Amino acid sequence: MKTYFYAMIVILAGSFLLPAEVSARAGYFDHSTNTWVTPKYHPGGKSPVRRKKVSFKGPYTPGTIVIDTSERRLYHVLPNGKAMKYGVGVGKTGFQWAGTHRVTRKAEWPSWTPPAQMRARERRKGRILPSYMPGGPNNPMGARALYIGSTLYRIHGTTEPWTIGSEVSSGCIRMANEDVIHLYKSVTVGAKIVVKR
Repeated sequence: MKTYFYAMIVILAGSFLLPAEVSARAGYFDHSTNTWVTPKYHPGGKSPVRRKKVSFKGPYTPGTIVIDTSERRLYHVLPNGKAMKYGVGVGKTGFQWAGTHRVTRKAEWPSWTPPAQMRARERRKGRILPSYMPGGPNNPMGARALYIGSTLYRIHGTTEPWTIGSEVSSGCIRMANEDVIHLYKSVTVGAKIVVKR
């Protein structure tokens, strides 16, 4: 009888420990270190690429957004030969593009409507995307979005800041939430966006 009693205690204790172990693994698996990493706060977190004001030369007027996809950086051009430089995530191979457009709309906590071709592409991989997701802390579009011309692309935040500095998206430009909020405050509808490869 004692053996049965102790066995039941072990089983019950294990059932309480398992959720704690699982919750400790919330976050993402960093393949470079082979460890689970829990972001400091959710959603989002700081960008691994710190934003900073830099010297900037080029034929762009203040207010222009210049995105260098090969460098994976976004420059918001300021007066007197300066720019605010941010780390960004860019399109994966096959999803990269270039061009000149304007900011046509701005949105706080934007909703997400994945294009039909994206949903079909992800379905073939076994991942079902929603046809619509309201804005909010768990939305992949993050805290802010700047809509790029008449394209399907956006400059937007992310709940996965560890992807900043990599080729990760289906063509959109990702920024850490705190960085996209910082940029959003300084950009007006109609601002020029130049995407370079």
